Amino acid sequence: MPRIMLGFLAAIFAFFGLVSLTFAGEEVTYSANGTTLKGYIARPAAGGGKRPGVLVVHEWWGNNDYTRERANMLAELGYVALALDMYGDGKIATHPKDAGAFSGAVRKDMDGAEKRFRAAMSLLSSQPDVDGTRIAAIGYCFGGGIVLEMARRGVDLDGVVSFHGSLPTQTPAKAGGVKAKVLVLNGAADPFVKPEQIEAFKKEMQSAGVDYRFVNYPDAVHAFTNPDATANGKKFNLPLAYDANADKQSWAEMQGFLSAVLK
Repeated sequence: MPRIMLGFLAAIFAFFGLVSLTFAGEEVTYSANGTTLKGYIARPAAGGGKRPGVLVVHEWWGNNDYTRERANMLAELGYVALALDMYGDGKIATHPKDAGAFSGAVRKDMDGAEKRFRAAMSLLSSQPDVDGTRIAAIGYCFGGGIVLEMARRGVDLDGVVSFHGSLPTQTPAKAGGVKAKVLVLNGAADPFVKPEQIEAFKKEMQSAGVDYRFVNYPDAVHAFTNPDATANGKKFNLPLAYDANADKQSWAEMQGFLSAVLK
């Protein structure tokens, strides 16, 4: 059962005093450059003053329940998390053909993508329980590539984390232009991320003086953090598979990174 549904059920149970909530979530609508965007904010249920914020950028499937689940997990860690919408109108794909079309359209207009990202960042920073001076972003697959692009573009983030994201870019980082610290969590057996792309990425980061770390998980392939990846891989004949160990280890790496950059 998706965690977002579990959160809804927990809210009902909490109303009757049966359980205590660790997070609360709400759907939100915002806009960028005339496009309506549909996101989801998760926050710790308990008070505690202003907290760091984390943007969560979806896979090429769109801002679906998986992205919201990750936002809920971040809220359980004490962050206010916004699962944002890069496609507009909350569009979700269930077939690779549509997912490729949606993600490809965003990548062809990175200026527009930045506007959508910044609109989400502004929304998150403006929340009354968020410390707008402490904002990071994480992304999965397509979203991992997006957060790396935002870092390259100099968006004022404390850190970005890419989970099995794409590495190539048309606009390499420039010396002194990247404000965010960077963590890349990659599947060593991911056929979509070539060894030469990894080498080029590392050289790019080093040349630009970026504070970065690159972690490879042995035998992990693309989408290794998503429990639905194995079924999708079989259904569409794609090299996708869930790896429980890599998922657990990469989430722990992210926790340590966020604790350091958002302290």
